[in-house]
Amino acid sequence: MTRQLSQQEIDAVFQSLQTQKGDESLAKKAVLFDFRRPDRIAKSQLRAIHLLHDNFVRNLVSSLSAYLRSYLIVNLVSVEQLSYAEFLECLPSPTCIVSLGLRPYDGNAVLELNSSLIFPILEMLLGGNGKASTAIQREITEIEQNLLDGLFRIILRDLKEAWKGVTTIDFTIESLETEPQFLQILAPSEAVVAIAVEIRIGESIGMMNIAMPSIIIKMMRQKFDQQWSVRKTESTDTEQIRILDLVRSSQVGINVSLDGPTLLLEDLMKLEDGDVLSFDYPVEKPLDLNINGKLKFRGQIAAIGRKLGFLIEESLGKPQESTVHSG
Repeated sequence: MTRQLSQQEIDAVFQSLQTQKGDESLAKKAVLFDFRRPDRIAKSQLRAIHLLHDNFVRNLVSSLSAYLRSYLIVNLVSVEQLSYAEFLECLPSPTCIVSLGLRPYDGNAVLELNSSLIFPILEMLLGGNGKASTAIQREITEIEQNLLDGLFRIILRDLKEAWKGVTTIDFTIESLETEPQFLQILAPSEAVVAIAVEIRIGESIGMMNIAMPSIIIKMMRQKFDQQWSVRKTESTDTEQIRILDLVRSSQVGINVSLDGPTLLLEDLMKLEDGDVLSFDYPVEKPLDLNINGKLKFRGQIAAIGRKLGFLIEESLGKPQESTVHSG
C-alpha cells in the first residue's frame, strides 16, 4: 500500500540528514588531546630559536675548523619541543652527555655528542687524521674527558655568543655522563626544546644534541619579542609635534642659482678688463632656489629697500602663497 509523505514530513527528513552531517563534520574537526604532553611554547618563539641556532652553526663551523685544523660541515637539522624522557630515548648509548648550568637562570640544559664524533675528534687532537678504520663504541675515559675540555669551551663560547642577541647566559659544565639515563636533571615529563645539529668531519658523521628547558625559554618570551618582532606603527600627532619642535632650530642653506652657458677654461684665461660676457639668460626667466642643494622653489630677484631678496613664484613641493625672502 503506497503512502504519500506530507511536506512537513519531507522537511523533517532533510533536517535530520543535515544534523547528522553537522555532527560528522564536528567529529572530524575534533583532535585528541593528551594531557600528559608538555605545554607548548609559541611557534613564533620556536622560529626565533631556529634562527638563533642558525647563527650558532655558522660560527661553530669556523671555530671548530680552526681548532681541529680540518675542514668540517655543520648543519642545523631540527628545532622541536618534546618531553625530557623522549629526548633521552633518542640518544645513543654509550655517548658523551654533559649537564650545563645556565647562570643567571635556575635550571640546567643538556649537551650531547655522539661517540661517532668523539673518537675521531680525540684522534685529531692527538695528532691523527681522524679516519678510524672501525667505529668505536665504548665509554670515554677520564683522560679523554680532560682532552675534550677545549672542545666544549669552544662550543659553549659560540653558544653564549648566539644567545647574546636575546639574553646573556653563562653556559658552564657541571657534570659529564656516558649513559643518557644517568643524567636525570629534569623530570621525565618536563618539556624541553631539542636542537639537533649534524657534524661531518671527513668520513665521520655524528649528531650534537642540545636540550633547553621550555620553562626557562618561556621566561625569555618578552626578550624574544623585543629582539625578533618587527613592529610597524604609525606615529601619533603628539610624536610628530615633538619631532617638529626638535628640528625647528635646525639651520638650512639657501642658494639662488643663475644657470648660464658654459665657457672653456682657455677662453676664461684670455679674459681681460673691459670684456663682456653674454649669458643669454632672459630677464623674465625664473631663477632656481635650492635648499641644502635640493631644488625647492622658483622665482625672481626682488628689491627690499636697500637689500636684494627673492620672490617665490612657484613651489616645487607643497603649494604655498608667494613669499619674499631677503638675501
